[in-house]
Amino acid sequence: MSTSTERGTYPVPPDELARFGDMGREMSGLTVLFHSRIADSMGVSATDYKCLDIAMRVDEPLTAGQIAKLSGLSTGAVTGVIDRLEKHGFVRRVRDPHDRRKVLVEVTKVDESKYDHLFTGLVEGMQDVLSRFTPQERAVIERFQREMIDRFRRDAFAELDKR
Repeated sequence: MSTSTERGTYPVPPDELARFGDMGREMSGLTVLFHSRIADSMGVSATDYKCLDIAMRVDEPLTAGQIAKLSGLSTGAVTGVIDRLEKHGFVRRVRDPHDRRKVLVEVTKVDESKYDHLFTGLVEGMQDVLSRFTPQERAVIERFQREMIDRFRRDAFAELDKR
């Protein structure tokens, strides 16, 4: 197996692919556990928390359908997510000012400092680890991460686009 970029194509030995795969699986599992712990501390499910994260990453309110597409959940499941997030005060439903028939999900002004302590260790750990790499090495790591994110996004949503 090899990788193709504008910089060229390079062979990836099976043992190296296996190592990266194992590290990816471990990181993925740890990430899920970490975010489950964060969600629990906020009083919501991991799915609700990640949908809230999706809504927080955009500049304007989303429709339930948009949240469904971005999360991979059904619109019915997203309705339940929105209900629970609204009950906890994280979002509210508002009418679309351009189309009164549409309902948008708007993130409320949550006191984010209330949850900062949940991420302190993560931020400090990332700074500690990154400080062990030169700026040039960090650029390579960043390129790898961005390419993996793009690939994950493409693969994760490929089936959704067929619906």
